[in-house]
Amino acid sequence: MADRGGVGEAAAVGASPASVPGLNPTLGWRERLRAGLAGTGASLWFVAGLGLLYALRIPLRLLTVFLNSLTPKFYVALTGTSSLISGLIFIFEWWYFHKHGTSFIEQVSVSHLQPLMGGTESSISEPGSPSRNRENETSRQNLSECKVWRNPLNLFRGAEYRRYTWVTGKEPLTYYDMNLSAQDHQTFFTCDTDFLRPSDTVMQKAWRERNPPARIKAAYQALELNNDCATAYVLLAEEEATTIVDAERLFKQALKAGETIYRQSQQCQHQSPQHEAQLRRDTNVLVYIKRRLAMCARKLGRIREAVKIMRDLMKEFPPLTMLNIHENLLESLLELQAYPDVQAVLAKYDDISLPKSAAICYTAALLKTRTVSEKFSPETASRRGLSTAEINAVEAIHRAVEFNPHVPKYLLEMKSLILPPEHILKRGDSEAIAYAFFHLQHWKRIEGALNLLQCTWEGTFHHVSVYPKKELPLFIHFTAGFCSSTAMIAILTHQFPEIMGIFAKAVLGLWCPQPWASSGFEENTQDLKSEDLGLSSG
Repeated sequence: MADRGGVGEAAAVGASPASVPGLNPTLGWRERLRAGLAGTGASLWFVAGLGLLYALRIPLRLLTVFLNSLTPKFYVALTGTSSLISGLIFIFEWWYFHKHGTSFIEQVSVSHLQPLMGGTESSISEPGSPSRNRENETSRQNLSECKVWRNPLNLFRGAEYRRYTWVTGKEPLTYYDMNLSAQDHQTFFTCDTDFLRPSDTVMQKAWRERNPPARIKAAYQALELNNDCATAYVLLAEEEATTIVDAERLFKQALKAGETIYRQSQQCQHQSPQHEAQLRRDTNVLVYIKRRLAMCARKLGRIREAVKIMRDLMKEFPPLTMLNIHENLLESLLELQAYPDVQAVLAKYDDISLPKSAAICYTAALLKTRTVSEKFSPETASRRGLSTAEINAVEAIHRAVEFNPHVPKYLLEMKSLILPPEHILKRGDSEAIAYAFFHLQHWKRIEGALNLLQCTWEGTFHHVSVYPKKELPLFIHFTAGFCSSTAMIAILTHQFPEIMGIFAKAVLGLWCPQPWASSGFEENTQDLKSEDLGLSSG
């Protein structure tokens, strides 16, 4: 059975849909034509090129006669204008690359031209084929590692981020980060049935506001319409509360209102798809409130209470693993020094099928380091070799550094820490900042842990963990070279018209061999010497 399936798969992949009867009879004429053209290969393009040259033989002769009658002034103006335009394109490309990190021309080509030319369809495959399934699995894996995630331990805007602004006068969050948070809020806290409740309609507009005072004002308007508007209390707790105590008080009010609305949504969830969407929204609100209450308890020193809230939350809503509540639980358990409980959480979430994170990888390394770091010495290890436990600790550090090589510099305090952002890029510098900001104290608490990390990192990864520099796009090199070459041709044509005339005749002779007109380029080269073209002759 396995061999037969493999042969069938190879036949389906190796043959085109048009040549295999019954493979896909629903393909349209465009797909069949594209598949047929793909099979002809380079021979069709070669024949098409020959036909095009034969059809344009008369226009090429007329073009030669026209070019013979042109004066050197025309060539100077042509090359000078080309140099100017390409120079402007080069300057714009350089500016766009340094601001956005990509080429404008490449971005437009990929976004707009490639779909029109059919570049997105590299092959014609069935939606349920094994090749398509492998591609989807690979894309999901890459997406889970490379996309932007919400920081599980993000700070409170009013009680923490704003205090930094008051002291320094600087904004700790970028506009891009806050824009991502606004999108998250609209996804978590709004749904299609918001128009049924006036307070939810007001809050829907509040989450879209960019100005914090306008959002806070809208939250109070929603509370005037409905005193049990949970999302209004959430917004006030996040942005208006200036202390963690005030934020916790507002979140408790939000919890009371959120539980009431959640119970009402549970009773009506099967009535219509709209009620199901409303239940999902109310579930997101309730989970968010409980999670932030746990974080308030953690920041106020009630760590066991925070751990209980997180454990209950993970048991009550197990599908919501995308919120990464287990990372909040890991940090709280490390603060309690409950290392067996930390190991139990890692055994559940440090799985190959789940997205990795710096918190999981480096916490696993910390636990293995803890068993050997106190007595570890580089001199002793080099003399007698590593023990089994030390090898396991070193391999765990290797695994963590390979996942995110930016973390050791922050844990070893070789780079200064800043406030963590609200969103992080997995395996990036932002994730390293967020991890070290909360977990540096746990590494310092274990004697010798940072020493073992430094020895392992410097001996293996010190030169590898340099952040790669971006290479200049192809079009920057192209426009720079084109601008320079056309400017050089313009200067040479102005300074040496006879030599450039001979060169131009040679080039035209290679393309279209025709006798030069007697009144053409040679006679007009004298005019260029006697007339002022507005260029310095040196």
